[in-house]
Amino acid sequence: MKQNATVLRLRDWARLIKRDVVALYIAARDPRVPWLVKTVAALVAAYALSPIDLIPDFIPVIGYLDDVILVPLGILLAVRLVPKNLMVEFRIEADLRVAKPISRFGAISVIAIWLAAAALAAWWILGPPV
Repeated sequence: MKQNATVLRLRDWARLIKRDVVALYIAARDPRVPWLVKTVAALVAAYALSPIDLIPDFIPVIGYLDDVILVPLGILLAVRLVPKNLMVEFRIEADLRVAKPISRFGAISVIAIWLAAAALAAWWILGPPV
């Protein structure tokens, strides 16, 4: 019984995190949110939704560090920066969006952005091709 309660609490916590990531994505696009908060919200949402990790998961223990610690802390920071009344509104909108099917266009866009960022970083580090 105790194990089932723990599993249910973890599942509920994961749903809340997913909802808050979507709410932060909405906040990053809302004109009522200050630009600095928008930037933090966009970075946190992009990293949380991105299939690419800062630390690859195949590295023992450390690989899951960003998923278990960095992402929730980033979400917590961004949620605290968004004005409370707006965050309530964004969470309601996020609940509605989470119930909808997943967008393939969104997934492709995130992958394209990460690939472009990697190419730009490589060009910046290595210099233009000779």
